[in-house]
Amino acid sequence: MRDLCILRLSALGDVCNLVPSVRALQTAQPELKITWIIGRAEYSLLEGLEGVDFLVYDKKTGLAGMAALRKKLLAQRNGQPFDVLLHMQAALRASLLSRFIPARRRIGFDAERAKDFQNWFVHEQLAANPRQHVGEGFLDFVRHLGVQPGPLQWGIPLPQTAVDEARRWQPEDQAYLVLSPCSSNRARNWRNWSNQGYAALVDYAYENYGLQTLLTGGPTELEQETAKTIAELAKAPVINATGQTSLKALLCLIRDARLVVAPDSGPIHMAVAMQTPPLGLYATSNPDRTGPWLGREFVANRYPEAVKHFLDRDVNQVGWGQRVRDPAALDLITQEDVQQRLDAIMNSKEKLA
Repeated sequence: MRDLCILRLSALGDVCNLVPSVRALQTAQPELKITWIIGRAEYSLLEGLEGVDFLVYDKKTGLAGMAALRKKLLAQRNGQPFDVLLHMQAALRASLLSRFIPARRRIGFDAERAKDFQNWFVHEQLAANPRQHVGEGFLDFVRHLGVQPGPLQWGIPLPQTAVDEARRWQPEDQAYLVLSPCSSNRARNWRNWSNQGYAALVDYAYENYGLQTLLTGGPTELEQETAKTIAELAKAPVINATGQTSLKALLCLIRDARLVVAPDSGPIHMAVAMQTPPLGLYATSNPDRTGPWLGREFVANRYPEAVKHFLDRDVNQVGWGQRVRDPAALDLITQEDVQQRLDAIMNSKEKLA
């Protein structure tokens, strides 16, 4: 195998979880040429990743963009196909895009994980490996190629411009936590805790550990209003950088923070990549599947209770990716839950092992 192509467009947390698979392949075969077809925002997070050639696909361009990407690939490769395509996104749009990528071998997920008829678009499927973390699912592609992964490695590059940008937001001579209170806004996919709960945590962290809170997030109206409300409700001082940092600068802020607080969203996985303790808040999704790959002991986890209360089943009786589609599930996470997880982090090592 001389070269391969990875197809994974989104999302931020998923591409963070995929990087150790890239590192495992590079360790096993240093001369391997890797091309990664990726989304625009995700590329801005991973840009500069050593040994990887990125091609950005904008989903807004539809089939025309897919055709243009194929034309570019064929021109770059003198019409030659990749030895292997790792189709690592089980979604219909990605599967359609996969047919525009020339490759001799096309590898996708096993039957249980191959959503949206992904099996129609590949030649080979992974061996079944149920009830695994998303990151382990990506490593299954590495194992399928005959490589046994070693210790997890990320090494996402941080340019000096991002370091300088982050410094403008960091409190001087004071430890801080990063709070990213909002997940992506998807239909009937509630993940966000209450503003009052977040504000109380801001005050608890400041009063008990001297931690200042740095609020982060995107530029959407929901994220802006959420951050503003938390800052107004909190008595402790807050730095509000919501919608005002690049993703690379956010990685720097996360790297230097004492911990990250967030629901099931990208910053939790970015924290793991930076070896920063992740205080995740989970009630509507299973943290054993989509929670932080490392540091899962720091998660405030009410998913089993939510499954029992809203689905009337035990957690081992539902599908591995089962969501709880009720916003009231987040109310199961108590202030005491989150404070206890914060205490556990503050009594642990500063960086994940």
